[in-house]
Amino acid sequence: MIAASNITLSYGKRVLFKNVNIKFTPGNCYGLIGANGSGKSTFLKILSGELDADKGEIIVGARERIAVLRQDQSAFDEETVVNTVIMGHKRLYDVMMQREAMFSKEQFSEADGVRSAELECEFAEMNGYETESEAAVLLSGLGISEDLRTKKMKELETSDKVRVLLAQALFGNPDVLLLDEPTNNLDLKSIRWLEEFLYRFPNTVIVVSHDRHFLNQVCTHTADIDFGRIQIYVGNYDFWYRASQLNLKQKQNDNRKLTEKADELKAFIQRFSANASKSRQATSRKKLLEKLTLEDMPASSRKYPHVVFKPERACGDIILAISGLTKEIDGVKVLNNFDLTVRKGDKIAFAGDSALARTTLFQILAGELEQDSGSFRWGITITSAYFPQENSGFFEHDMTLIDWLGQYSPPTEGETFARGFLGRMLFSGEEALKKTGVLSGGERVRCMLSRMMLTGANVLILDEPTNHLDLESITALNDGLIAFSEVVLFASHDQEFVSTVANRIIEISEGCVIDRTMDFEDDPGQEYIAEAG
Repeated sequence: MIAASNITLSYGKRVLFKNVNIKFTPGNCYGLIGANGSGKSTFLKILSGELDADKGEIIVGARERIAVLRQDQSAFDEETVVNTVIMGHKRLYDVMMQREAMFSKEQFSEADGVRSAELECEFAEMNGYETESEAAVLLSGLGISEDLRTKKMKELETSDKVRVLLAQALFGNPDVLLLDEPTNNLDLKSIRWLEEFLYRFPNTVIVVSHDRHFLNQVCTHTADIDFGRIQIYVGNYDFWYRASQLNLKQKQNDNRKLTEKADELKAFIQRFSANASKSRQATSRKKLLEKLTLEDMPASSRKYPHVVFKPERACGDIILAISGLTKEIDGVKVLNNFDLTVRKGDKIAFAGDSALARTTLFQILAGELEQDSGSFRWGITITSAYFPQENSGFFEHDMTLIDWLGQYSPPTEGETFARGFLGRMLFSGEEALKKTGVLSGGERVRCMLSRMMLTGANVLILDEPTNHLDLESITALNDGLIAFSEVVLFASHDQEFVSTVANRIIEISEGCVIDRTMDFEDDPGQEYIAEAG
């Protein structure tokens, strides 16, 4: 059990939390959600003791251990992978090191014998004899191969370091588990393993994630940070979304009815207050009016951008034909004799083990990269727009957002048009004058989506567009692509995004291409497998 009592935290005049009281109980998994900047990661740091609140306290059960997914990937560079995992249980690791030091002694005194017995007893109580096997199970489930486990952390790729740190947090059955974006850098297989692990986890979990499918799979409760407070809903993310929208709509309806009633009372009072025969009724209505109070509805921190793609013309019958496309990068064939015919109405999600293969394909189709062999042909009615995974090249020149968007706006439109468009993408007022050099990752993505919307293209190519976006922006983009009437080619690690947008899945794997017209989670059933070379 872990609880927050009267937690208050401010940064200058900005109040993140004010007198927050909340309790997280064992056996439940809480999804901590909120808009970017609402304080999700900050609240996790307060719970873990990494950050002190201005006021209030965190209450943890006696002798309960808190485990945290660490974000500093270089903190354990000199440690082996296995030791890094075991260090997730600090007391167990300390006892293990003391045991090893004791066993390495050449001379063993009577006091050493007593101390050794105490260490053995404590080691056994913490299931110390299972440490290496438990670490191995966690590392295997998260995709860390056996040959990496004796290496030092500094020898690992960044994505593997993240997995090891996740294994560290999960190690040793902690009483309270705090996870900030645990699915980052995980493939689908590892995410599903983690979902199963958390489903069986018996203690308290609090998780921050932008992966809606993951939240739906693991969360029993949703803790929503909004309106300067935290409110818990029983149920997963989808349940929270429906419940919160229904609650907001109910409040709005109640306020509308109260406003209408107040207007009626005011009209009666104004009409008959000077009429002697009606003065008693007017006085009675004045008292009723004084009792009417509209429910306070503070401004929400949750904002949804307006993402709508409007094609200037419909696609013709011929969209895209790819034949024998081959590309080698650093001596490895990432595309090998790849064939594809895109049909009218297709919304194709590209999947598979190699993100490089997908990105390379998109770059070739967008004209940013030349294939080694093979060909592709767009139909004469087609205009395409490309959203690259790496967008830094679009922001090399430091300029205001108005000037930046002006590069892609119709030549007849000026600052008023740019301001209106930026406002719909959550850059209102002074935000429109922000310089591109200081934009966050999520703000850059919203700029790139604005650029795409202005093209009027009838084929959209998007490479991991949900990276860096908050849940609200992901939802808006998701809805925008569902509503788009023409063709979409995209890749995304967001399973909910794929399953709701795609009507065709193409998996590029080593040696073959799997092409199926189906939902992402369906049983493959009848699928077309083409040998790749």
